[in-house]
Amino acid sequence: MTPLDLAGIGVGPFNLSLAALADGVDGLSAAFFEREPGFRWHPGMMIDGTTLQVPFLADLVSLVEPAHPLSFLSYLRAHDRLFPFYFAEKFHIPRAEYDDYCRWAARRLPCRFDSPVESVRWSDTEEAFVLDVGGERVLARSVVLGVGTGPVLPEPLRGLDRVTHSAQYLAARDRLVEADDVTVIGSGQSGAEVFLDLLRRRRGAVRWLTRTRAFAPMEYSKLGLEQFTPDYTRYFRGLAGPVRAALVPAQWQLHKAISAETIAEIHDELYRRTVGGGWPDATLAPGVEVVAATGAPDGVRLRLRHVDQGTTSSLRTTEVVCATGYAERDLSGLLGDLPAHDDEGKLVVDGDYRVALRPGVTGRLYAQNAERHTHGVGAPDLGLAAWRAATILNSVCGRVVHRLPERTAYTTFGFTGDSTTEGSAT
Repeated sequence: MTPLDLAGIGVGPFNLSLAALADGVDGLSAAFFEREPGFRWHPGMMIDGTTLQVPFLADLVSLVEPAHPLSFLSYLRAHDRLFPFYFAEKFHIPRAEYDDYCRWAARRLPCRFDSPVESVRWSDTEEAFVLDVGGERVLARSVVLGVGTGPVLPEPLRGLDRVTHSAQYLAARDRLVEADDVTVIGSGQSGAEVFLDLLRRRRGAVRWLTRTRAFAPMEYSKLGLEQFTPDYTRYFRGLAGPVRAALVPAQWQLHKAISAETIAEIHDELYRRTVGGGWPDATLAPGVEVVAATGAPDGVRLRLRHVDQGTTSSLRTTEVVCATGYAERDLSGLLGDLPAHDDEGKLVVDGDYRVALRPGVTGRLYAQNAERHTHGVGAPDLGLAAWRAATILNSVCGRVVHRLPERTAYTTFGFTGDSTTEGSAT
């Protein structure tokens, strides 16, 4: 059996970007495996009217190869929709349209759905990784992990009935709309979208709690967004580990806040409900965290603490929706003892997104969206997808397949060169 040059595990936007940029590369054999029956991108949050939080140019390929046949504009052209898009003047496209675009691209690429990868091991005799793909044995010289992240519930709420993560929101929406009252936990974009959707659909009470001290807007200034550039990624990688660990949570308004447009829509809906007098049956409470929870026949009982006042309170709610984010998946069952880990038990990832492996393994393993601790807040951002995929592809091929710019930001992040010399801040 001849090994593949490249095998991708998981087909989300990031490995789909890699598949698109690898397509047609001379002499490169590649395949991408996904356990789901088809491409699915956050199906539980396809709420009507929601849009991407990045411009349409953050598609699978455009920020590396804008003339690529699998760009978003090529998708529009294939569907005879270029003129409607031109007149729509939409820089931020609907989330459902991005999902449809990715499905269109996946059908044109070597993506194998219904193909779960159960394990990956190294074979010294064949000098290749051995992938168990639903009982089939596949060899590959390089493997790229694109398995995504998994929903996370706060510890007090795990295992309780009537607690739903926002990732499953649409599947539970009918029940939530009919419930006596609903409590939404989490102040990011997902929490805001769930709260707004329930506010528009429900007649009963809806409550929105968050541990952060404000329902704050996302940083969206032009210079602020330069922290989602390759320049900033390189700077972040050069920082000491403890500095990196402290920076990511401090940058929460870059990746855990709410778009100004969604905040405005929520305020407009609340204001609409005051027309003619009265007050909306809604509670918005920042600075409140759940410290304990118990199931009850009539719903869920929450024990709450106010982070500034230090006081506690309790309430009963019929249903809870947790928009509490995602975490990197445990890969130990998939990879065994292949990867090396740092002192925190996390993957060691270099500048080419290559994962350090145990001695004796000469193949290459790469990670997509599992490197926030080494590469910063841009790891899950779609705007860096094509650049990261091209970086990995260049490394796999050992040559420049896709030329990448040396500079991408006006901001100078940190000192370069001899920082002890006067005037050497650039």
